[in-house]
Amino acid sequence: MSLEITDDMDALIQIFPPEIEQVLRGLERFPELIEVVMDLGRPPTARFGDQEVVLQKTEVTQEQLDYITRRIGSFGDDNRAGIERTLHRISAIRNRHAKVIGLTCRVGRAVFGTIDIIQDLVDSGQSILLLGRPGIGKTTMLREAARILADKHRVVIVDTSNEIGGDGDIPHSAIGKARRMQVATPALQHAVMIEAVENHMPEVIVIDEIGTELEAEAARTIAERGVQLVGTAHGNTLENLMLNPTLSDLIGGIQTVTLSDEEARRRGTQKSVLERKAPPTFGIVVEIQNRHRVAVRKDVAAEVDALLRGRVLVPEIRERQPDGQIETIKAPQAPDPLTVEVQLGNGLPAVHQPVRPRNGRSSLRIYPFGLNQSRLRQAAKRLGVNITLADSLSDADALFTLRTYYRRHPPAIAEAEQCSIPIYVLRNNTTQQMEAYLADMLGVTADENTIDPALDEARNAIARISAGDEDAVQLSPQEARVRRLQHNLVREANLLSRSSGNEPRRQVTIYSSHRGMN
Repeated sequence: MSLEITDDMDALIQIFPPEIEQVLRGLERFPELIEVVMDLGRPPTARFGDQEVVLQKTEVTQEQLDYITRRIGSFGDDNRAGIERTLHRISAIRNRHAKVIGLTCRVGRAVFGTIDIIQDLVDSGQSILLLGRPGIGKTTMLREAARILADKHRVVIVDTSNEIGGDGDIPHSAIGKARRMQVATPALQHAVMIEAVENHMPEVIVIDEIGTELEAEAARTIAERGVQLVGTAHGNTLENLMLNPTLSDLIGGIQTVTLSDEEARRRGTQKSVLERKAPPTFGIVVEIQNRHRVAVRKDVAAEVDALLRGRVLVPEIRERQPDGQIETIKAPQAPDPLTVEVQLGNGLPAVHQPVRPRNGRSSLRIYPFGLNQSRLRQAAKRLGVNITLADSLSDADALFTLRTYYRRHPPAIAEAEQCSIPIYVLRNNTTQQMEAYLADMLGVTADENTIDPALDEARNAIARISAGDEDAVQLSPQEARVRRLQHNLVREANLLSRSSGNEPRRQVTIYSSHRGMN
């Protein structure tokens, strides 16, 4: 989709004194103008994206500033004014006596088509927070989002400085069917946000420049009522927002938690750690890197949790090409700590899913970090699988490591996570543990020649106990998967069993009653 720009440039240029208006119209890059700066006692300048141009050598006079202020709307408590039914913004600098001694006259443009880069996110119904440096285009994208959403939903814009809907009581056509609530003073923005929900039954609320704790609390209240929020905040990245104590509540808030001794040992951390306090108000964060490129973080809760644990998840990058097409670089799938905690029972964020050799290779390449390599080869040989030990991560299909190494999070582990290389965290450095993980990773089962005799031994023991010949029978040591099968046979026979001993000599004992187990 091509971009269509509406800027009402004539309305802005006409507020300047004739001598400055004439110079502005003669500028070669006049259509690209961003703002005009006029400070008392200094030459007036025009600012473009990559340069500043001095408009005249003579200094700005008080009469020239007064000429401009007489032709615009009145200034609010935030020292901002506008031109009726346009998107232009004039901001004042005052002296100690409240007299205007400087003006920043910014061009307001309605750019139609900017939202196509995140159209699917806007239509998803999730609350979206736009981040980016001043002047990058946050408000422009916000205005376009309001217009698009208003075609299908009840949209109310809380417009504190009249930047979204323009100056005056009649809003600019760029917001489409959306309704606009003006705010008497910036200090009341949070109250108007709540008023919008309570009085006008919106399905979507659009807010520009959430900047105070009260506004962050109001945003959370609105989100909890099931209303979609689309807003902006100053800050380039999600990390910036986390470091801002006032606005961190927008992404769940950060709190210090004191762990028990046992939990701290399990995590391998200090007793005092930082954790997310609550679900994020905004489920999606869009970092605007430039006018044609954004970084999308679709799961803010997971992103914040990862950052608090010292890991950085790679965002999805979207970029608008010169022909208008949107190119998307998908974020690699990050390990899921919750899934792994259930499967491994150790709370360590490792991947536990089938892995296949890359690039058409016949054997799986494993990078062993801190493992006994001869034992790993022996485990593969016992399973009858073909693996190769990789010399570097760039050549690996998976990484095997131990719990103690993973908790230290060395550079090799961090690099594997960044490259989305599956990580397997073993509890101990034994052949049986390696064999179990290899079998699970490759989807193979143990040798039937090993399983059948072990199960026959269990059946014979069950028969002897059931006949009353013995009260307890201790079976031969077996690997964990075989022991599970033996335990299943015992349960089916309505008997009791227990595993005892240490790997690799751990074995099952079958009992006739609880008395025998004691």
